[in-house]
Parts: sequence; structure tokens; C-alpha cells
Amino acid sequence: MAVVVLNTQGWVLDARSLIDRGYSRCIRFRNNNQKSYIKCLFKKQCFQNVKSHYSGSDAVKGGNTDMLQKTDKPSKIRSLVLEGTKSLVDSARSLGYLNGATDTVKEPLPSQECSLAALCEMAKEIPLVEHEEHEECVQILVAEDGCTSHVDLFSRVTENRADDATVVTLMGEEFVIPPQAAFLLSDFTRLQPLVHYGRRFDLIVMDPPWENKSVKRSRRYSSLPSSQLKRLPIPLLASMNCLVVTWVTNRPSHLRFVRDELYPHWGLEVVAEWFWVKVTTSGQFVFPLDSHHKKPYEVLVLGRYQTLEVPVDDQRLIVSVPSALHSQKPSLSEVLKPYITAEAKCLELFARNLQPGWTSWGNEVLKFQHTSYFTLTPTDEGTNVPKEAASDDCTEKPTLTPVLSSPEESSRHVTGQNVSRWSSTAAWFVNHHLILEQEKQVQLENTNPTQLSKGQ
Repeated sequence: MAVVVLNTQGWVLDARSLIDRGYSRCIRFRNNNQKSYIKCLFKKQCFQNVKSHYSGSDAVKGGNTDMLQKTDKPSKIRSLVLEGTKSLVDSARSLGYLNGATDTVKEPLPSQECSLAALCEMAKEIPLVEHEEHEECVQILVAEDGCTSHVDLFSRVTENRADDATVVTLMGEEFVIPPQAAFLLSDFTRLQPLVHYGRRFDLIVMDPPWENKSVKRSRRYSSLPSSQLKRLPIPLLASMNCLVVTWVTNRPSHLRFVRDELYPHWGLEVVAEWFWVKVTTSGQFVFPLDSHHKKPYEVLVLGRYQTLEVPVDDQRLIVSVPSALHSQKPSLSEVLKPYITAEAKCLELFARNLQPGWTSWGNEVLKFQHTSYFTLTPTDEGTNVPKEAASDDCTEKPTLTPVLSSPEESSRHVTGQNVSRWSSTAAWFVNHHLILEQEKQVQLENTNPTQLSKGQ
């Protein structure tokens, strides 16, 4: 059950179940143009947070109320989080949830090295063609014959139009793509394909890479100065009644920036402020509520262009066991349903995973879609059903290094060879785009001179 509890205080979510809903039936495309049916489940050990980070003097003795007795400065937010979480957790426990993990998986966390952000940097060397037609900036993930080898992930929005999730090989790695999902893999400077995509979104959720000392020390990802967020083309992506939701760290300056600068800059009115409360599998806060270092909650600021739609409830709580994977937030698809229409088009910015029916953008947008984060189980349905024979075998194979005709191309090729720690992925990128450039050059050389003169 993805939504375990819903009451006037908010929701208790089973974050892992929210992920798994889109992968109960997956089609896997592999070598020799064959497909098989499998079931994908996000690895359980990622949501086995059983430890509360308390010192001996703050040890939990009897649930949420006892562990939060100490306080120096009672506040409205503290009272809201304390009382609301207690109500929600008590309701969840009555249903047999948040009573402690009893069937833990003793396996290490997935540790797939993600090179997507680095590949986005490499992609900047490839000229970005301005797409005037909608069709030119969109591509289908899997062709009718199962081909994925010519999918351009960096300058086109890729769509999985199937009603089932699809497991495909991209850049030499396997990824699980949810049904009816679309995505663009690029960084902040290459958003044009998303703008030219031609869609206006009714819901936009974003989790910006806020600057903070922890991120700088860990170097997990590149942060972005707050002022740069104003450059996001939200007015070009949002519908008339769009609801915008932004994840914000507990740093007061970030919260003030979103409420007082960023949303007004986009013409948005702040309509609500929610809190994601992180608890262990036994319902305890993961950090002390009064901690000066880390809080057990994060803030979401909700804004809207017009308030004529369904009013958004303020001061709601979303309680869930957080992922052990850094910066993996719970899906908001269920909790936001009451505030958007059934046909709403949804977009996530700075995404690290995909959602069924959503469009997602980010320089690590496929990170948590890698098959290393899933348990893949074959099903009896149509196992190893061969696809119709195609004229060419289009499965991804090592590509012969093309002849390099200029020092610039040679330099670019050497650059690709030097990123050895990404081996097959980087090699795929370099070879794939060099082949595309050569094909364009051949087409240009074969163009009728008369046509060229007319075009000039």
C-alpha cells in the first residue's frame, strides 16, 4: 500500500511501494532482438532505516512523544511536526506499519558509479540544433523492432510510449524505464529541447542542488547557486494554473529565497508549506527534532499561478522512511493528486529517477533507474519471446572507431578515451556522436549543389 495513512495532518507513505507500482510488468529487450517479461522491485535494503541518530541521553523510550520531551524554544513548526507525526505514526502502527523491521535484507546497498553528469559535460561539445518542429525534438525509446542504439539522450526528449515498463540498454548499461514516461538527460545549460517539447505542465516538482557545506565536502554532486535558479524557464513550461513544488533544505536563507525572490520572479503565489518528516522503520525520528545540525524533516514550498483551482491545504506532513541512497526523495504523485486534474501533465526538474506518466529532466535523470537498484525476476508471461526478425541487428554493440578527419575530432576522441573509469559508457558516447557527425557530413556532401545555392 503506497499511501498507508491519510488524515487531516497529512500522509504516511511507503516510499518503496510508490516506486514499485510502475514496474509490476516489464518488457526486457536484449540481444538478438528478443524480449522477455520480468518483474522489477526496488531493492528492499534501500529502505531499511532502523537506526535513530540519538545520543545515549536522547535515546527513544516509548515512541515519538518521549523522544522529543526536551526543548528550549517551543515553536509552531516544532509543535506541528511533533503532534502531527505522532498522530500519523500511531495510525500507521494500528495498521501494522512502522512497528519495526522484521524481515530485513542483509545485503549491501547498490553502489553503481554514476557518470551521467560527466557525460552531460561532454555533450556540451556537440552543437545543439535548434528544433523548430515538435517532432524533431522528440524520439521514441524503443522502435517497433526493439532498436535503441540510435537514441540521442542529450538533445532530444525520449518517450516510452508503452503501457508497460521497459528494460533497455542505453550507453552500454541497462535501465528500467517506467510506462508512459519521458525524459531529457542534460544539464542546466541545455534545456532548449524541453522548452521546444511543446508541452505546458500542470504540475512542476523540483529538487534543486542547493549549496551547502555537506555537499561540498562529499562531492556527491555539483551544487547550484540560488540566483541561478531564476534562469529556469518555468513560465515557458507551466500551464495557466500550474502548481509548482520546490524541495528546500532547512537553511533559512534558502527558504526565504524561494518564498520572497524565486516564486515572485516567476509570478507565482505561495499557497502552502509542507514538511517531509523522516522516520525509522519503528516510527522514530531519524534525527532529534531539536538538533542544531540536522533536522528530521525537509520543507516543500508550494506555489501557483492562479488560485482558482482546488485550494491547497497548508502545513501538511508527509511521513515516510527515507531511502539510504543519498538525495532520493519520495514520490509526490499520490499526495498531490487532490490538487491537480486527472489529466494533468507532470514534470520533475533536477530529477534522479523517472515516474510513470511524468516528464523528467536532469543531468542524472536515469541514476536510480539503473538495474543495479532493482531486483529483476522473470515471469511466466511470454518469457523469451523473439521479436520479428529485423533487417539489421540493432542491439547495441561495440562500434568501430571512425576515421577522424580533423585535429578537432582527434582531440575529442582522445578526450573520450581518457575517461577510462566510465569505459563502455564514455566510449559509447564518443563513438555514437562521431558516427552521427560523419553521417551528417556524408548527407551534406551528397546534397545537390543547386539545392545548396537555393538554400543560401
